[in-house]
Amino acid sequence: MEHMTRPSKRVTFEGHGGCTLAARLDLPAAPPKAYAIFAHCFTCSKDLFAAGRIAAELNGQGIAVLRFDFTGLGSSEGDFGNTNFSSNVEDLVRAAAWLRDEHAAPQLLVGHSLGGAAVLAAVREIPEVVAVATIGAPADTEHLAELFVDDLGAIERDGEATVQLAGRTFTIRRQLLDDLARHEIVACAAGLDAALLVLHSPVDNTVGIEHAARIYQAARHPKSFVSLDGADHLLSRHVDAEFAARMIGAWAERYLVEQQPAHPAPPATDAVVVAETGQGQFLNHVVARGHQFLADEPESIGGFDAGPSPYDLLSAALGACTSMTMRMYAERKGLPLARAIVEVRHGKVHMEATEGATAGKATQIDRFERIIRLEGPALTAADRERLLSIADRCPVHRTLSQSSTIVTTSA
Repeated sequence: MEHMTRPSKRVTFEGHGGCTLAARLDLPAAPPKAYAIFAHCFTCSKDLFAAGRIAAELNGQGIAVLRFDFTGLGSSEGDFGNTNFSSNVEDLVRAAAWLRDEHAAPQLLVGHSLGGAAVLAAVREIPEVVAVATIGAPADTEHLAELFVDDLGAIERDGEATVQLAGRTFTIRRQLLDDLARHEIVACAAGLDAALLVLHSPVDNTVGIEHAARIYQAARHPKSFVSLDGADHLLSRHVDAEFAARMIGAWAERYLVEQQPAHPAPPATDAVVVAETGQGQFLNHVVARGHQFLADEPESIGGFDAGPSPYDLLSAALGACTSMTMRMYAERKGLPLARAIVEVRHGKVHMEATEGATAGKATQIDRFERIIRLEGPALTAADRERLLSIADRCPVHRTLSQSSTIVTTSA
């Protein structure tokens, strides 16, 4: 299922050592209920398919997601060879600080593989976090040395070695191995003061399922486990990434506290009722009899683009009334109209010396451009002409083309 989201915003913030880190802020179509951070796996990037699917699913739950490249990876600055697990944890803490300063502190951390170990280690420095989800996370960091076991001798002898990981070349230095040996991920899980969701594949050949068991057993309740049956470590199959994303989205909703709750929609009356949601500058509830939706303005003028704008609604009223009027006429006259499609564009145009305007000065007026498509192979030219003529008799057309009176009273 595809969710309505806004385009990702490319942002940057300062990571450990002063390097600029590249990030994406994935936003839902409405004001975010809460914020989350996604931490990618060792030597991966924020643009991994699984990261994108998880972000999209959380967006569908109203959760904004910040995903970033760790120092020296992806589009971020820095030398990967000078990084280690501790620097990854610091990058995460700095990502949380950026969110806290620019939007709101994260309530949810999601980590994949080594990123999962990193969020378990970082959460104690991000007090606002109430939920942590790990995917294929190791219960210790030392096992990563197995990825370059053939190069350990050279690293010990020369202090560094060039290794191949996932088809790419990286410089691994001794300080990385020393740093990995210092961290106790199981102890971090045992001290976790947040809800925990552990997702792991029983056939993960990179980080064995026993790591999930150790993390789960160490953690206190509330904790949950989801088996990613048949998935590989990177969740490279779309069905596996999407399943993990749905599980995280459904689970997280139970624990997150809405950071900017909306005012409830007003009750339906015999009039159209519009009321501010309290979220953002322009977002409004619209209640028309038993129908309810949102009205908003585009992002370009400060809205969330979470619903049609006022002029969108006005154009829609003209288009709908036009279509309905032609349908009523076609049914009454027996015309073979299969379908009417009305496209409406609104804009402002200048009109010279309109009535009431100062002579010689241009005045702006509203212009609605209506493009009508009439479908029906049996329609004759005369039928089409009659239907287009009747379109001008639709009530909304008459309202817009004639003067109206608006009476305002204070409730």
